[in-house]
Amino acid sequence: MTKALTAKAPTARERLLSAANELFYAEGVQSVGIDRIIERAGVAKASLYNTFGGKEQLIRAYLDSRYARMSARLLRAVESADGPRERLLAVFDAQTALFSEQGFHGCAFLAASAEAKQGSTIEEVSDIYRAWVRALLTDLAREAGAPDPASLARQLQLLYDGGSVSARMDRDPSAGAVARQAAGLLIDAALATGTAERPAS
Repeated sequence: MTKALTAKAPTARERLLSAANELFYAEGVQSVGIDRIIERAGVAKASLYNTFGGKEQLIRAYLDSRYARMSARLLRAVESADGPRERLLAVFDAQTALFSEQGFHGCAFLAASAEAKQGSTIEEVSDIYRAWVRALLTDLAREAGAPDPASLARQLQLLYDGGSVSARMDRDPSAGAVARQAAGLLIDAALATGTAERPAS
């Protein structure tokens, strides 16, 4: 039996989530109505409510999928880098590559949060994602020998955020390279401070 015959067709959930990823990311989670998602997915309205319960839960699933995709992307870049300094910079390398991809519309979490009510599920999952990025940068800064890994991570996250905003609003993918260069300077300064404070053996 050929692969074409054995391959499973996408489930209603997969089709709805694919449509949500496409439309929510390009146009905004509040701008896109349920009917457009259903039409793009090619499913009955009942499928959406039976699968997700409603639009808010679909938005949560969309953001969860973006979180999984971005965290996997960053971890792949970090794991392929050699040396602690390069592992930190790999986060910016992964981000820079993203800026050049067709269909880049900026940070999905920033865009969704701009439309979110305080205490909403959108705010919750966005906070979880941002905390994960900060924790990743903190761990990598600690591995690199930074004397204050949390402080360096906060500075690097500001660059990470700023690079994404600049790439989107200026429509300039080279913002990633600028953010990476600035990150390198911050990392080197932090590591130099740590070396200077370390007692001579």
